[in-house]
Parts: sequence; C-alpha cells; structure tokens
Amino acid sequence: MADGPLDQLSAALKALADPVRLRLVRVIAADPCGESSVYALTAAVDVSQPTISHHLKVLHEAGLLSRRKEGTSVYYRVVPSELTDMAEALHSFAQGPQPAIHGPGQIDLPADSTVEHVLARGIEELAYRYSGVFARETVDRYVHESFQTLYRTARIKTYVPLFAVRFAKERLTALAQSRGILAKPIPEVLFVCTHNAGRSQMAAALLAAMAPGRVHVRSAGSKPASEINPAVVESLGELGLEIGQEFPKPLTDDVVRAADVVVTMGCGDSCPIYPGKRYLDWDLPDPAGLPLGEVHAIRERISEKLRTLLVELGLPTT
Repeated sequence: MADGPLDQLSAALKALADPVRLRLVRVIAADPCGESSVYALTAAVDVSQPTISHHLKVLHEAGLLSRRKEGTSVYYRVVPSELTDMAEALHSFAQGPQPAIHGPGQIDLPADSTVEHVLARGIEELAYRYSGVFARETVDRYVHESFQTLYRTARIKTYVPLFAVRFAKERLTALAQSRGILAKPIPEVLFVCTHNAGRSQMAAALLAAMAPGRVHVRSAGSKPASEINPAVVESLGELGLEIGQEFPKPLTDDVVRAADVVVTMGCGDSCPIYPGKRYLDWDLPDPAGLPLGEVHAIRERISEKLRTLLVELGLPTT
C-alpha cells in the first residue's frame, strides 16, 4: 500500500480511536432514517452538545461522515464506502488465505468478475440498509445463498446476480419483520404455488394492483421454474400489469414467518405451518401449457378470489 492511502487510513483510525466517536458512528448507522441530528445524538449519547459537535467535526473531516443542513439543524450520515475501504485495507494486512464468509459446499461462481462485483455492491448496500439490524456476515450469507439458489434453476443467467440481491433484500426484510425488528404497517400476503411461474405470480401482481400501498405481496414456489410462463406475462400485460422484471423464487422459511396470510395453490404440504397465521388453499389449475384463453379464465378466477380476500382483510379496492 502506498503512503497516500496509508496516511488516509491512519487519519480514519485516529478519528475512530475515541470510544465516544465510535459510539456516535454506531448510533448514526443504526438510525432508521439513516441519519441523525446533533440534538438527537446528544440525547442518545450522554455527552454535552459542544463535545458531540466536536467529535462529529473530527469524523466529518476524516471523511467518515457526511452532513447536510436543514434550517438550523445539521444531520450526519455514515459514509459506507469509507468504512468499507478502511476494513479492506486492514484486511489486506492479514497473512495467508482467508476463508470466504459464505463458506464451502456451494457451487462456484461463473468465471466473470462482473458477477462478484454485482454481489459485492449489493452486499454493501444491504449491509448499510440493515446496519444495526443484521451483521454484515448475515447479509453476505443471504446474498450468496440467494444467488446460488436462483443460479441453479435460471435458464438465462445474465440477470441472476441482480435478482439475487433483490431476493436477499426481500428475505432480510421478512426475517426482520418476523422477529419484530421491523414494523409491518400493512398486511403481508404470501402466494405459493409449485413453480412460482403462473398462479402465484398472477395473484401477486393482481393483488398489488387492486390495493396499491394497502397490502404487501410476496410470492414463491416449492419447486421454482427457470422463468415465468410467457402466457401469464401476456395475460397480465393485457391488463397493463408488467411483470417482466419478476422471476421465480424459492419458498423460504423467513417469508412464511413474515406473512399474515399464506395462500397455497397446489403446492401440497411443502409450505411450513406456523401457529397464528391464516392459511388458504385455492384449488386452481396450473396454467403451464394451456392456451391463452384458458389462462385468461384462471386469471379471472384468481381476481374473484382476491376481491373476496380484500373484503375479509377490510381493505378497499381501486
């Protein structure tokens, strides 16, 4: 490492050497809004406001915090890239090979540096989003597990890293909700079918359109397919519902735990049962291999059942 980066690393470490400053960084990172004011920090840390302001100035000058002014208040936010660079610089001093966080026994990543770059960027973003909720190691594991799971079944591999980050985000949110760490301001409905390529995708898209912002929808499959049924995509597209960015997702324990209502559609007994949740089983034909007209009929049957579900949940429709 050249002297310039070493000097920068030394300055950052010096800024964090004071326990109060380290605590301030932790409090700011854990704030649900992602930032915190001097006033709020004074209340959270038992130190006088002038001392807090001094410590924040040192952290800001070291590049570890960014700040913005709103009226008479100043808000501080952690700069994740600076902390990551510092951690990586310290890691580079370690001697010998280091084991990957996501562990052995998984399939190898494709020989494409872009894949690991996308996953690493996703891990950094999610680690920042869930700072104070999940450790970075947990985020790393969820992202790599999601990638490995989706990569095995995807027919087209190009967008799997992006889908994996999205899927990991859904799983981490669901896990935090099931543990009571994140609030659920609206009901959570999970649709499950065998392949997550037809019925459950239609139900999720239709329900989200019927009650936008009033219900949160997830879907999954007990044996996810490699892609969504093209006839389902076309049938929903005729209603102006575009699901081209969706993808079949495996059923995981965390999304079931977070759901208030679990609707199964022919997936048998593969869905785990938890007390206190509402389970519905809708007897609907699988649209796989059916002509568009029959897919339309399934779509209308799903819409009818969804209208009944919304009434039972006390949610108005658009």
